[in-house]
Amino acid sequence: MNIGDASKASGLPAKTIRYYEDIGLVKPHRLENGYRMFDGDQLNKLKFLQRARGIGFTVEECRALLALYEDKNRTSADVKNIAQNRLGDIDRKMQELQSMRTLLHHLVSSCQGDDRPDCPILDDLADVAPVH
Repeated sequence: MNIGDASKASGLPAKTIRYYEDIGLVKPHRLENGYRMFDGDQLNKLKFLQRARGIGFTVEECRALLALYEDKNRTSADVKNIAQNRLGDIDRKMQELQSMRTLLHHLVSSCQGDDRPDCPILDDLADVAPVH
């Protein structure tokens, strides 16, 4: 199948597929006219990448996961280690987002939102103590 068909079947934009080819994640066959042709194996890799990226794995983690996927002598511990590290990163980001939300909620609640120029949101962003 050509890149347009592979795009539709995998859910990845053609531009992303070209990028994955440029960085060596997929290697479609090339016809004499230079067109890319994706077989079932390449399509499976594209779907794999689409799902892996969709749950937050980085490109380099995807590279490692693909290598493990293709390695029939792999251990599941190697795969689990990559997934656990990604899960830890996601947990840290969620904590950071919750802290940001708590601070922003406090700032929004502190602002009167009226016609006066005093604004605790701007004061906090400027790291200025409010004037009383």
